[in-house]
Amino acid sequence: MSCSLCATDAPVSFFAVTGGPDGAGCDICAACQTQIEGTLDADQMRGLATAMWSEITAVQVLAVRLLQRLKDLDWARDLIDQLWLDDETRAWVEAEPTASAHKDANGASLSVGDTVVLIKDLPVKGAGFTAKRGTAVRNISLVQDNPEHIEGRVEGQRIVILTQYVKRK
Repeated sequence: MSCSLCATDAPVSFFAVTGGPDGAGCDICAACQTQIEGTLDADQMRGLATAMWSEITAVQVLAVRLLQRLKDLDWARDLIDQLWLDDETRAWVEAEPTASAHKDANGASLSVGDTVVLIKDLPVKGAGFTAKRGTAVRNISLVQDNPEHIEGRVEGQRIVILTQYVKRK
């Protein structure tokens, strides 16, 4: 049997896709499972271009969620733009599997794609500028292994920002 995401013929195991019907999931290889639980390797995730068109809804949902984590890459953003999902599947994709551990200065949950505002002037190490208080940072991404860090673009530079210095807009 092959992996539902990358289509390799490696041994697969069942992976539950949360937020949908009980018991919903798909068969994925160990390499893909490691990717899902950690930092994604964009090259290995190129198989999502095929997986997002799967007839199995759980595979589609998982593929779209992973593409959303990679939406800083042009190819992933293009794939997301091409995809059409019915309302029920879209709701499953957007279902929050667990509450985000990433919280802003006021304790509000942060999600991928949110817009935040800096609440303090922040010197950006290595870039030679200071990100000013009140600067809006659009389309943030969450650092998966550290709930105190987010990433965003300020003055054309992709930087890591501590969540204690932002508030959700």
